[in-house]
Amino acid sequence: MFTANPWICISGELGETGILQIPKSILEMTFECQNLGKLTTVLIGHDNSGLYAKWLVDCIVVRNEITGHAYKFPCGRWLGKGVDDGSLERILVGELATASQETDERHSRTPPLQQSPSMIRRFVNITPTSRQKLNTGQIQESVGEAINGIVKHFHKPEKERGSLMLLLCGENGLVSALEQVFHHGFKSPRLFKSIFIWDFMEKAYVYFESIEHTELAQEENWQTRAKNFCKFVAAINGSPRNIGKDGKFQLLVCLGARDHLLHHWIALLADCPLIAQMYEDTALIKDHTLVNSLIRVLQTLQEFNITLETSMVKGIDI
Repeated sequence: MFTANPWICISGELGETGILQIPKSILEMTFECQNLGKLTTVLIGHDNSGLYAKWLVDCIVVRNEITGHAYKFPCGRWLGKGVDDGSLERILVGELATASQETDERHSRTPPLQQSPSMIRRFVNITPTSRQKLNTGQIQESVGEAINGIVKHFHKPEKERGSLMLLLCGENGLVSALEQVFHHGFKSPRLFKSIFIWDFMEKAYVYFESIEHTELAQEENWQTRAKNFCKFVAAINGSPRNIGKDGKFQLLVCLGARDHLLHHWIALLADCPLIAQMYEDTALIKDHTLVNSLIRVLQTLQEFNITLETSMVKGIDI
């Protein structure tokens, strides 16, 4: 019943396929391309055409018929206007699948949704039953582990390093950990209304823009951080790509990590008056001790040169 025209672009360490159109109503396709090296990301989307243009993607598996290697890219999200976060395209980060994973995939090409861990983790409607509730200690631990994974990556010899994109955007990566930070104590105005972290980021952008030239603007460091934050949010919103609200937050975190700005933005956002309106009193982002600890952990990324995949920053001129 899916009427839109889906497409995929597969990227590896040595290149990318370019846009490949996916024939409708199939679960498997074969294509030929140059050697891409170790696969890193998959960009998948559709053109939103027709009456039934909503597509639920559990995962993508890409198998190299020459080497026998298979890579699994979890998704567990909808693609379509008016569903999930409204995204028409998503960047998926994957890794080499084990033999058991590949066998399972062949036996069950469309796993039941309730068995998809990526669906459980990534579903973002802020309702009492929509996501696992972590306490502040668990969230701090997940941020620490994500940062530690990135630090270890750079301390390894270059030939032994895995995928940096997986450490940033994977199941237990930095984006996921910071999602938990900003979801903790996030108020929901109505039980069934979808609220996304990006909604808060956009409101903060409007606030910082409105006070930039007034007497409310604080010291020079604060102004610089606010200008940088607004510049990045504007660039992401102005991108011609059809990434949804969660994709925009993912991009903001990756760009902030690349340019060593994340710890500045956390400090900036924690002091934003909108926090009082949009977060409960028990929220992590309202606890100065926890926020300062988070800032110190994020500062450890400053010494590393983080390079993002071309597929991630395509269309963003910043």
